[in-house]
Amino acid sequence: MKFGYFTDKELPEYSGPESHELYRLNSHGYRCPEWHPMPDGKKNVAVLGCSHTYGQGLAEDEHWVHFLSQHNNTRLRYWNLAQPGSSGDRLVRTLYGCEKIIDPKIIIVCWPDWSRRERLSKDAINQSGSDLELKYEDEHTDKNNFLRNVFFVEKYAEHHDAKTFHCFAQDAYDEHISELLVLEEQTLRNCYPHWDKVSRPSFVGEPDVARDGQHYGVKHHKRFATLFLDKFANKLR
Repeated sequence: MKFGYFTDKELPEYSGPESHELYRLNSHGYRCPEWHPMPDGKKNVAVLGCSHTYGQGLAEDEHWVHFLSQHNNTRLRYWNLAQPGSSGDRLVRTLYGCEKIIDPKIIIVCWPDWSRRERLSKDAINQSGSDLELKYEDEHTDKNNFLRNVFFVEKYAEHHDAKTFHCFAQDAYDEHISELLVLEEQTLRNCYPHWDKVSRPSFVGEPDVARDGQHYGVKHHKRFATLFLDKFANKLR
């Protein structure tokens, strides 16, 4: 099925950076293996997000999806479907596009800033809250656009007997979806350096950045994966 930009058997193409010493991308621009032919024998896990989940500026073994993928990998196969710049709208379109390709039974969404939107014109463009075309959006429209996208993710999961897990790259919006499986308060941004309340009242470590000097570094990613698994490991199977 395909109508305009929406389809159930094709993921949005990403024309980002070519593969190099940090990034090994498949032929569609995703930081995961090719999905044709799809291997047998494991349950597929789709991980959706923006540049932070993609692992911008980080090597293959340094982003949080890599650390997450070490969990129960004899039964689970992880697909990093994140794309730099993605909005919540794009994440949902990506999820529905992978239905007849990856058929995920576990869906993990690391939501980007809710002020982002996807503009479907001649090209599909992700826009941030600073774009002039979004000047009339406000906290209420941001919240309701986010909740609409959460609804679409949950409805997909309901129809496909899939589990969903939610977390956040920068700002946390967990109070709006507290009834779901959501990593509360801790985000990729605020999880490191963290407050050590046990040995002494101090921050552990210094702020850490990726090689591009803009995105969060490997210490953020490793701790974020640890926090996620601390809460959900027994359900991620």
